[in-house]
Amino acid sequence: MTGTDEVPRPPAPFSPPAVARLPETSSFPPPGPARPEPPRNRGTAVLGVLLVAVLTATGMAIASGPREVDGQALAVPGAHTSEGAKAPAGTTKPPPKEVRELETNPLLADGVALGAVTCRLPPISRDPAKLETYYKTFASCLADAWKPALEQVNEPTLTATVQVTLPESSACGKAPSENEAVAYYCGGDTTIYAPTEWMLSDAGLERSRHLATMAHEYGHHVQRSSGILSAAAGKMSSPDEDTPADKELVRRIELQANCFGALAIAAAAGRGSISNSLANAALADYGRTDDSDTHGSRRNQLKWAKAGFSGKATSSCNTWAAPTSEVK
Repeated sequence: MTGTDEVPRPPAPFSPPAVARLPETSSFPPPGPARPEPPRNRGTAVLGVLLVAVLTATGMAIASGPREVDGQALAVPGAHTSEGAKAPAGTTKPPPKEVRELETNPLLADGVALGAVTCRLPPISRDPAKLETYYKTFASCLADAWKPALEQVNEPTLTATVQVTLPESSACGKAPSENEAVAYYCGGDTTIYAPTEWMLSDAGLERSRHLATMAHEYGHHVQRSSGILSAAAGKMSSPDEDTPADKELVRRIELQANCFGALAIAAAAGRGSISNSLANAALADYGRTDDSDTHGSRRNQLKWAKAGFSGKATSSCNTWAAPTSEVK
């Protein structure tokens, strides 16, 4: 597939565009003219790395970068019950709440879909203030896309903020170094940290990379809002997430964020500032990565992104129900 391939415009209600089928064993070519470009180790970039802290007052940090970040995830006390929020007949609908479940999370049920959106983005720029506006505008559009799905299952639509300067510390503790991350999400303050210098060093002004990374990080925000991240933290068996079981758990989180990110990009494809070719280029970016024991193989990282891009509902992104072979 190249950046000039067109994807049919999804009708409303949202039906994501189709993706050209490629042999499962072949790598996904970069969009546009062929050019030599080594795989990018996104922190394998997209959730970034590992769960770094508690998803409570101290939060859960998820970084996107070229190297792995060691960290810890602790069990979350006071988890909600596994019952979905359903009001008895004739009563007022209860307030939204997160559901700390994985495979059976209501957000992943059949028939739950994003809304089609039109993202009108400003020009991308190397200027920090303008780049921040670009990110915040895109994050607002992503929020619009995800809102119908979260409201359908009565889960919170938490506000995600974006910051392009690196704090010394946040609700998730000390920030990673430039060698450890490109961007990261902190569940404690529901903030996507995307330092200008790091992002530009990684992506330049290539919009597809910026969109893919931000959509992935917003995918972690959706996991945070729904209760998925909290449920995952509660299943960690070691403080450093270094056991095979914990690494598989992290891979399921990361691969789902790829899928969520591509699903949201598909919801905006063919309208506004995100043309079909730009959406395809962003999808291709999920395949520019190295194999990782915490993020999955390059093949599976792209495979789950393609599942979201071509899927019709959030159920396409249920990595928790997938066999181990599909999350390696």
